[in-house]
Amino acid sequence: MYAVAVDLRGHGDADRAAGGYDLPSLAADVVAVLDALDLPRAVLVGASSGGYVAQQVAVAAADRVAGLVLAGAPRDLSGPRPPFAETVDRLTDPVPPAVVRVLTAGLTDLAVVPPEFVDLMVAEGCRLPAAVWRSSLAGFVASRPPTDGGTITAPTLVVSGDADTALGAEQARALVAAVPGARWVRYAGTGHLVLWEQPERLAADVTAFLASLG
Repeated sequence: MYAVAVDLRGHGDADRAAGGYDLPSLAADVVAVLDALDLPRAVLVGASSGGYVAQQVAVAAADRVAGLVLAGAPRDLSGPRPPFAETVDRLTDPVPPAVVRVLTAGLTDLAVVPPEFVDLMVAEGCRLPAAVWRSSLAGFVASRPPTDGGTITAPTLVVSGDADTALGAEQARALVAAVPGARWVRYAGTGHLVLWEQPERLAADVTAFLASLG
């Protein structure tokens, strides 16, 4: 067993493509990675929007998904644009670190995350061109929620923070209701980015989930 970390299109070291930031395209990228690595099936672990993409893979390519871990993941982003959308619309290149830090602070309590890690994530955010910020947000908002288009049949663990003000408890509750048999674990005093705030606990829960799959 081994882990592979995948950068979403336009992020990290992935290509800054001009288009294809909708959920079906991003999910196809994940399947292409599985093909390139000759992996017939995998357990997908997705945090925040990565969990949204993982749901799309589980619906569109169910035979490739052995299990899902969705940490701070939404069920539906197709509603009203989030409050930070206007800030994203106004971004210009080079993207200012101060603006990325403000956007990040809207997702998590920076005081509970190691400062050096926050600095690293802000620097990563600045690597994204303004056009990728806008295209990514537009793609998620415009896409049909995965669980509206099909049923997730893979064993699923949903992890959410009970202090998630970015999505709110209703998104996690709706996601659990939309995935048959999903198990829901709630972290007290934790915000939207559970991966950042509770990495050790999340790692332990993922390990236990993998063990339960045999």
